[in-house]
Amino acid sequence: MSDVNVKPPRRVRYKGKNPTKFNEKYKELNPEKYSEDLEKVKQRGATPVGTHRPICVEEILQILNPKPGETVLDATLGYGGHSSFLLPKIQPNGRLIGLDQDPIERPKTETRLRKLKAELGFSNDNLIIGAINFSESKSFLKQQGINKVDMILADLGISSMQIDDPQRGFSMKFDAPLDLRMNPSIGISAARLIAERSAQQIEEILFENSDESRAAIFAKALHSKRPKTTHELVSVLRDVISGFSKKVQLEHGEISIRRVFQALRIEVNQEFKVLDQFLKDIPTLLNPGGRVAILSFHSGEDRRVKKSFQSFERQKIYSSVAAEFIRPSPVEQIGNTRSKSAKLRWAKL
Repeated sequence: MSDVNVKPPRRVRYKGKNPTKFNEKYKELNPEKYSEDLEKVKQRGATPVGTHRPICVEEILQILNPKPGETVLDATLGYGGHSSFLLPKIQPNGRLIGLDQDPIERPKTETRLRKLKAELGFSNDNLIIGAINFSESKSFLKQQGINKVDMILADLGISSMQIDDPQRGFSMKFDAPLDLRMNPSIGISAARLIAERSAQQIEEILFENSDESRAAIFAKALHSKRPKTTHELVSVLRDVISGFSKKVQLEHGEISIRRVFQALRIEVNQEFKVLDQFLKDIPTLLNPGGRVAILSFHSGEDRRVKKSFQSFERQKIYSSVAAEFIRPSPVEQIGNTRSKSAKLRWAKL
């Protein structure tokens, strides 16, 4: 029989009002075709899968105050949401340097930004994308022949695209290999880390990276069971939590699971180490009068940003720094639930 009459496989149906499975959300994964559907998702306070909604955009634009002809370093490019607002502000003749170590999402973002520049009528020569971790900002700029920039932005949060894609293993909602690396070609996975470290070393990771007060008991269980997937990890932790009092289970159980997950991700990606290096380098990267804005999403990050900014201010290197962190507005927190934990700090040279 001829293959001419063979029907192509049917696309997965968009089930119900709010489909839950990643492969059912083909409308959200095709924003150009289904823009109205994406807007409905956003109105619910959710973020369409495969996209990322930039946080504190107006506040960041006010702090950085981008002007035509200036150079901006977006040290954590991600989806390019913030950069898409900065690009028009620095044209004509402005330059945007975007850095991101994620080999899966970075090419998609570069395509979007180059398309935006073309639509705005600007040359692509002034858009530079680097496939590196932001701790290497200094060496990358030097390689590009760029001595200083006028403003720096860093969004330290994990992107929504990484969270929503079940294959990346960044969410406890999906069962996936327990990897947690931003760049899967660098370092070791979280599963391997657990398998190779002692219970004492795992305890130190959980306590130092997330202030988990029950780190010792969780570490002992992880060292014994050695989970290899996200759901195995959650199962091990829930078995431990089931032995706690009902009060502790209700008040701290799920929080502890998230803390352990976060602590392992921080360790696998050496997030504190690279952040410390980046913070140390920032003053050497800015022109006189330069501005920096950093969004953090947990206390360990925010403490480091705060102490670095204050230390450089005492040394008369920064002329001024944020007295307190800035939270997203109540309206933004309702409209984008993933913004609730964000803290924004700034400094000026």
